[in-house]
Amino acid sequence: MTQGRFIDLFAGCGGLSLGLLQAGWQGLFAIEKSPLAFETYKHNLVDSNKFTYSWPSWLSTQATTCGDLLENYKKNLESLAGKVDLIVGGPPCQGFSIAGKRNPADPRNKLTEQYLDLVSIIKPRFLVIENVAGFNAKFKKSTSDELSIPSDIPYAELVKARLRNLGYQVSSGLVNCSQFGVPQNRVRFLMICEYVGLSSDIKSQDGGLFKKFISSKNEFLESKGLSLNKPVSVKQALSDLEISDKELVQCNDIGSKKFKEAVYIHPKNRTAYQVLMRKGMQRGAITTSRRLANHQQKTVEYFKLLHTICGAGKRLTKKTREEMGKKKHSLTLLHPNLPSPTITTLPDDILHYSEPRILTVRENARLQSFPDWFEFKGKYTTGGKNRKNECPRYTQVGNAVPPLLAEAVGIMLKTLSESKATEKP
Repeated sequence: MTQGRFIDLFAGCGGLSLGLLQAGWQGLFAIEKSPLAFETYKHNLVDSNKFTYSWPSWLSTQATTCGDLLENYKKNLESLAGKVDLIVGGPPCQGFSIAGKRNPADPRNKLTEQYLDLVSIIKPRFLVIENVAGFNAKFKKSTSDELSIPSDIPYAELVKARLRNLGYQVSSGLVNCSQFGVPQNRVRFLMICEYVGLSSDIKSQDGGLFKKFISSKNEFLESKGLSLNKPVSVKQALSDLEISDKELVQCNDIGSKKFKEAVYIHPKNRTAYQVLMRKGMQRGAITTSRRLANHQQKTVEYFKLLHTICGAGKRLTKKTREEMGKKKHSLTLLHPNLPSPTITTLPDDILHYSEPRILTVRENARLQSFPDWFEFKGKYTTGGKNRKNECPRYTQVGNAVPPLLAEAVGIMLKTLSESKATEKP
């Protein structure tokens, strides 16, 4: 495969980039404002020598923002026009999330505008925008006109209109990540675009790339050795990381001397998904980020009780919460034989399917389809005022695009690009 070059905007810890790199794309550079998330990205993808990057000399390999890129490197960006095959990015989703206030004046929505400004300068052949399902839903009424967003029009439609005016065919839809081997019911909005130039009928053309992506599902699953009929379950993903009957020892990870982790015992037989996640690990190597939460005994007893009264795969009901005097609004007991619900940035949103504890960072990463060799950097959690500004490991995992989903997109676009190249006289 020839390597096309891509830029990842709002890259986070690198889920989208990792999938593209595994699909055979070449990284140009990535933009991420969080120093913690960028440290993880840089360590695994840029400095590891696992993949090919052609990071430009004018851009330092450190955390930065799209705003800074536009303000300080516009001439350099203009020199890239027509030389980049793909721009990807998942602008922070809080302003669009149905779970939130969906405020059209949320300043985080401006980040999508910066993404589009960069597209208009660099003019890549392909674009991929990944976001929450609410990106394609209507905003609630708002008196603010800060962004001049009509509240009766889905924000995605405004983005599509601007992209069409730039000469892109736009194709979009919702995809459940479990369709592509991710053991998680994570429904995301995906917009896949191709530059075709300005024409009179471009606004009425879809391009069909999203449908082409969905139709590639079976071939992709077969290539990964995964079932075409049943999604990967939580237990198939996590059974080798269970801690029952295993010795607990001191965790020597950063800032973790007061925490424990279970001694890892390599299973005699791994599931197909575990084999896939172990790919790239040396024989006998042990994965990282397995630090266990320091649950108080009363918390353990509470979790044990939930295992008896809260059905597998069910969220704790409001009535049960009130009866127990608990304020925690979202807590789901995993079902061992089904995909998990959406992994979030909050570690206590999900309870292990057979053990009275929350999941480790590595278990969350498995449910997001990060391979075991991928190492997360920085602190595990944060709280208080720092929560808005820091991106610890749990947050890095929860915010990420599942690498398997990204790889499937990357393979589809790579195949399309190469097939069109052979058609040229």
